[in-house]
Amino acid sequence: MTRVFSLITLAFFISVPLWLKDPYLLNALITTGIFIIGAMSMNLLLGFTGQLSLGHIAFFGIGAYVSALTSLGYDVPIIGDFHIVHTPWPPIAGFALAVVISGFCGYLVGKLSFRVRGAYFVIVTISFAEVVRLVALNWVELTQGPLALTNIPSITIGLPYLGYLTLKTKLQNYYLVLTVAAISYFLISRLVHSHYGRAMRGLMENETLAVSVGIDVTKALTLTAVISAAIAGAAGSLYAHYIRIIDPEVFAFISTVTMVIMVVSGGKGSLAGPVVGGVIFGLLPVLLRPVMAPEAQWITYGLVLIAILFVLPRGIVPALAPKLGFGRKPAKPRPVAITERTAEEHA
Repeated sequence: MTRVFSLITLAFFISVPLWLKDPYLLNALITTGIFIIGAMSMNLLLGFTGQLSLGHIAFFGIGAYVSALTSLGYDVPIIGDFHIVHTPWPPIAGFALAVVISGFCGYLVGKLSFRVRGAYFVIVTISFAEVVRLVALNWVELTQGPLALTNIPSITIGLPYLGYLTLKTKLQNYYLVLTVAAISYFLISRLVHSHYGRAMRGLMENETLAVSVGIDVTKALTLTAVISAAIAGAAGSLYAHYIRIIDPEVFAFISTVTMVIMVVSGGKGSLAGPVVGGVIFGLLPVLLRPVMAPEAQWITYGLVLIAILFVLPRGIVPALAPKLGFGRKPAKPRPVAITERTAEEHA
């Protein structure tokens, strides 16, 4: 039933451009979809291992800058007359490098930060995001600093026997983002339903017990961080090639907060949670903008979030899925045959 519902949902999103003709709303759906991919990657870490990373936007920004610089090229002076020169590569190569390098950064951060827990881990991740932001802001020769990287080329895809297709229009980018989101959802689903996914849940529920049965905590959490960071880097790459201009504001802390809101309101630890929360809180500001003043928009945004968390503290999906028939039903107790001996014992 859950698989059928997922396919129906995917078919609905595929059909959206056929009846939604407003380019403004389509643009909002594209940017929302990009942040939903980021929220899904955060949910893998927060919802399935219980580790809150408030520096997750760093991997998103790294993916954006790596992909942009790979496709734009650069000439960076290092020492004296020694320069590092990179000629532009196709944007699709930038996308692949963004995934790889973001995943590698996730490995480094995981190796260092998973030795601590709780508030210390949160502080480490925030510090990492701030360091990356300062590098992007001050290394002007490479990133252009506050002047931003501009004219980032759109992603071009090679099609067999058809040549190359440059994804410039909103419709093309919508389907590109939807494809990456669907692949990310599928990979995360396969991961959390595997033996490795059960180990992840075991670490979240009872780390001491997980260690006692032989689970390598640091290794498991680090691998989760690598996959989570790689997916966030893919989202950052899509953002850079769609917006076509990025600056250090891509590392803004509010973006991490937005992802956390999407995950928590939709239901952390559920596959569909970030999607549902992302659609609501990604499109809510857009829907409120024509009818409310800016101050009223943010007040309404906060009130809706408070109402959801007050009424459905576990999130929308975990609370509503069992009522709609998607949750696991509790096993019926088996009837116990009462023999003459057991009757005597109970007596």
